[in-house]
Amino acid sequence: QVQLVESGGGLVQAGESLTLSCAASGSTYDINTIGWHRQAPGKQRELVAEISTGGSANYANSVKGRFTITRDNGRNKVYLQMNRLKFEDTAVYYCNAKGNLFNPSLEFWGQGTQVTVSS
Repeated sequence: QVQLVESGGGLVQAGESLTLSCAASGSTYDINTIGWHRQAPGKQRELVAEISTGGSANYANSVKGRFTITRDNGRNKVYLQMNRLKFEDTAVYYCNAKGNLFNPSLEFWGQGTQVTVSS
């Protein structure tokens, strides 16, 4: 089992920045990719950004150039630096971890943290 704990959400104005953190604990050796997904009211959950153990990152088109995902493997933490936030970035942000090649079916979710951007 892997536990994921998010922090850093809050209320900001459009154009401001916010950094989210995700701390992983437990059987972290079973996971590879860790990422952030978000879900706005009335919408489906969507991928925001994800990063592999090796540092390869993938971003949603809507956040490219504004968001940066980084990973500290030694501390089992992943960060999402969000710049130039827009009203449409408002959502609950969830940390997600996927299993490695030996555990491809594993997937874990955090409880989520609210990000609200006022226009």
